[in-house]
Amino acid sequence: MGYHRKMSAESSLPECGVARFITLLDGPWATLIVRELLHGPHRFTQLRDALPGISPHTLTSRLRQFERHGIVTRTAYAEIPPRVEYRLTPLGEGLRAVLDTMAAWAVTVPDGEPTVTA
Repeated sequence: MGYHRKMSAESSLPECGVARFITLLDGPWATLIVRELLHGPHRFTQLRDALPGISPHTLTSRLRQFERHGIVTRTAYAEIPPRVEYRLTPLGEGLRAVLDTMAAWAVTVPDGEPTVTA
């Protein structure tokens, strides 16, 4: 697995796969945005409504970051009123298995306070 720490000289992204993942899906909202887009294309307001508490600034910032890195495509339609949709690219769709694995692991964590046994 790619767990090395070296940074690539020609890229702003770390070579380490884990560090790269964390850089690309930065912040508490990133994976939740991807989760919503796994259901299909969404308009900005649909994403905002599906993620109570996210600020428009944060949503815009994450979507732009995803677009820069090829995770999401933004399609603007020449309509009145204007319509813009966001959808995962094939690269972004590759996150489905990652989120499925995260969800499967998370449900194994017991609710409540952890107990320490010596």
